[in-house]
Amino acid sequence: MMARLTGLLGREMTLAYRQKSELIQPLIFFVLVISLFPLGVGPGPQMLQKIAPGVIWVAVLLSSLLGMERLFRDDFSDGWLEQMMLSGLPLYAVVLVKVTAHWLTCVLPLLLISPLLALFLNLTPAMYVALLCSLLIGTPLLSLVGATGVALTLGLQRGGVLLSLLLLPLFIPLLIFATSAVDAASMQLPYNGQLAIIGALLLLALALTPIATAHALKISQN
Repeated sequence: MMARLTGLLGREMTLAYRQKSELIQPLIFFVLVISLFPLGVGPGPQMLQKIAPGVIWVAVLLSSLLGMERLFRDDFSDGWLEQMMLSGLPLYAVVLVKVTAHWLTCVLPLLLISPLLALFLNLTPAMYVALLCSLLIGTPLLSLVGATGVALTLGLQRGGVLLSLLLLPLFIPLLIFATSAVDAASMQLPYNGQLAIIGALLLLALALTPIATAHALKISQN
């Protein structure tokens, strides 16, 4: 089964890199949002440093939502999803593979360019380390919870709008604790507690969302 799941991950990565326009769109959006904020609020270093954690996290959240809708869209429309249900592979394992592929192709590039964008917002090294830690722990949570939302809205017209309305309130706790960790780092305070809470949310999502997403996908086929 592991060999089949590994092959499935390779297939997802290959398909993602063939659709370069959809792959680059979240990255360009992320860069534009971060670049425009200094122009909108002014170049004052203290102001930029104060708003930087919230700006970067909101930009990551909105950028990940741009690529979220296609997580199961093409597979649903061409019948591949139904074939996966009949293949004998556990559907929750297929969901985990697709979520992993989404994180690697849509979210990881955002993390890789974040050091450069942190310069625009005057982040200190300690703040950037806290930001990177929160992103590494928190962004997989975005993909896991987002997959459940996509499965629930699969096949609906204007599903992207409904998906945003459904998911954005769920991400508020993550946004609060992630920005709090960076703020604590800016004051040279420990932020292990905030990261631990985000990690607990990630483990909870890892345990529950693949099963919930698999159940929602089965319902969408009926």
